[in-house]
Amino acid sequence: MALDTQAKLEKFRAEKHSAFIMGYTGETGKEIVRELANLKLFERVLLIGRRKIDLGPDIGPEFEQVLVDFENIESHEEIFEGIDVGICCLGTTRQAAKSAQNFVRIDHDFVLRTASLAKSSSCKHFLYQSSHGADKNSSILYSRTKGQVEEALKVMHFQRLSIFRPGLLLCNREESRPSEFFFRTLLKPISYFFPTAITSPTEVVARAIVNNIISAPDNNTEVYENRAIHFLAGKSKKCETLTHAEL
Repeated sequence: MALDTQAKLEKFRAEKHSAFIMGYTGETGKEIVRELANLKLFERVLLIGRRKIDLGPDIGPEFEQVLVDFENIESHEEIFEGIDVGICCLGTTRQAAKSAQNFVRIDHDFVLRTASLAKSSSCKHFLYQSSHGADKNSSILYSRTKGQVEEALKVMHFQRLSIFRPGLLLCNREESRPSEFFFRTLLKPISYFFPTAITSPTEVVARAIVNNIISAPDNNTEVYENRAIHFLAGKSKKCETLTHAEL
């Protein structure tokens, strides 16, 4: 398996790809940046956001932070030229957004407007971090919004669309979210004994996304639920014997 992965990495590097990441200042986004920096997977990686952060000394010169106004993302169309892989882990919560309208604006409008621009340029493979329970018909705003984004991305007809639906994300979040802290603490025993059940460490999601990038697609549109994310990441010993039929 290790030799197979190394062969895929070398083949992908030789093809000289470029990528952009939306939401790179978030917890999953930071993990993806670390993974990509370690693997030297892309010749160029655009980090698209509204503010710059300190990337640290281990992030190579192929990474470039680009400040954009998501309200007027169309004015930044040129930055997507030549970028063939798009990674989106942009998202917030209803509480952090302060209102339902702001939440929808960030999690729905910003994502789809950026994806549309990327598609009209040169993006062939779009990867989207959604959420467990995403359903366009859900009565819950968060789940409904994620589901609506998924459906809209599907009809954009990227050459390849990969959707990830992790469970509760486990991380040492810099941003204070008391309700998430409570549930993470409550679910810690479950995540230890049943790691694929309802939780996903952010590093697991990041590794699954990177492994997906270098792998050949099973279908044009791939949807990975929480258990499949662990399997794709290869992080959990409990996942090592799973077959695709069990996913």
